Amino acid sequence: MKPTPTDPAQRLRLMYDRLANAYGPQYWWPSQTPFEVIIGAYLTQNTSWQAVEVSLANLRDARTLTIDGIRGVSVERLQELIRPSGFYTRKAPALKAFVSMLDAEFGGSLENLAAVPTRTVRNRLLALPGVGPETADAIRLYALKHPVPVADEYLRRIAIRHKLIDPIPGKNRKGYESLVRLTGDTFASEPESSHAQLFNEFHALTVAVGKAHCGKVPDCQCCPLVDDLKHIGTEASGRRPNWIGRSNRDGNQDIGR
Repeated sequence: MKPTPTDPAQRLRLMYDRLANAYGPQYWWPSQTPFEVIIGAYLTQNTSWQAVEVSLANLRDARTLTIDGIRGVSVERLQELIRPSGFYTRKAPALKAFVSMLDAEFGGSLENLAAVPTRTVRNRLLALPGVGPETADAIRLYALKHPVPVADEYLRRIAIRHKLIDPIPGKNRKGYESLVRLTGDTFASEPESSHAQLFNEFHALTVAVGKAHCGKVPDCQCCPLVDDLKHIGTEASGRRPNWIGRSNRDGNQDIGR
């Protein structure tokens, strides 16, 4: 058996392989169109995906799950349709603002937006209401097919509990960017043509293991990543080690905001 590498990026690359073997392809993002990905990225903030699915079904039934649909629906009606996702009074105007930006600057075309340099796209998205780094990066990766990493709370927990980043990444822009850099370093040696798919699968797999084992209280037994904990000298138990930050919480949120 090969020894576990000590470099954080190399360790995380090995962890990715273990997750892929354990869970298989994740087929993310669950959607029918790129625009549906964008709607989902907005709606999933601070709520569960199950709640988002109800809102998406409402939008689909009302024939508003399109650019034309969001453009034409009133803010009040949109709030009613996405109410199951929570924070609907904030999310509805944010969705309208995205479509207004798309119309004013990109001819109402996601293809035109996707053709813009990825850093420019990120800066433009971050200037919109309701968009933080995680949402912007999810849109770039999953809707626009840009080869960019996405980080979230589950990856932050993994990085903390496996001691992959020092200092510990906070729930702020600096912490988010440190997780993105670590993910980029993890796959830096892979062909650039494979980056989009690797970042896609990696993010999906961290969500899978996060839901199964890396909640507010870790459940390390039977986790595919338990061997890496042995590497850093942490016992595999269901109890919270005393070095894990107690501010961790479940739920999707834009951790870079």
